[in-house]
Amino acid sequence: MGRGWVHGIREASAAKKGKLFTKIAKEITVAVRVGNSKDPAGNARLRMALKEAQKASMPKDTVERAIKRGTGESAEGQLEEIIYEGYGASGIPVLVETLTDNKQRTVQDLRAIFTRSHGALGAEGSVKWNFDHVGSIIAKDPKGRDAEEAAINAGADSVEPLENGIYQFICAAMDLEIVHDALIKEGWELSKSELIYKPKAPVTITSEQEVLLQKLNDNLEDHDDVKRVHFAV
Repeated sequence: MGRGWVHGIREASAAKKGKLFTKIAKEITVAVRVGNSKDPAGNARLRMALKEAQKASMPKDTVERAIKRGTGESAEGQLEEIIYEGYGASGIPVLVETLTDNKQRTVQDLRAIFTRSHGALGAEGSVKWNFDHVGSIIAKDPKGRDAEEAAINAGADSVEPLENGIYQFICAAMDLEIVHDALIKEGWELSKSELIYKPKAPVTITSEQEVLLQKLNDNLEDHDDVKRVHFAV
């Protein structure tokens, strides 16, 4: 069965533009605050966020407001990065990365989403140990060259085929930007480049379980505070 939904192949056209801008703006804000700099030249996380904003055709004034919020020039509340852990249908481990200015609201909303999707929100540390924090790049080579060779040349740790000639390159978290730039230099077309939590031992699921997990994934990603969702499949 296809696994594209797990790896985030679906493009932004599947969601409302406003929600996408909200999520990218939050990432820009946190990137500025955590990196203690609004200069992308010295802030790798901000550079990646601005690339996402450019790809999504995000308005310049929206980007500037997000940067000001990160530097504290804006009166808007501070954002926190919080990872929530839980279980999808049949006990499949799930990690949910969030950026929120109201923890109480976020946890209440996520608990309701998990419950409606035949899952349950878990305690801190309940499932995170199932995952490794790594860099992930989704790409396609229009020339059809060997992906294994490309991975070696770019410095990726591994590569695996997804579907329709699309590959996922995995690298150390600290090497994400290096591998990203190397693949672009070699002519690969990148659709997504991000830090993810990759399952150490992926669980095989049935088509029925996939439908339920897809529902959970869609409901979580539709929430403004949710940044990324990771399943142990």
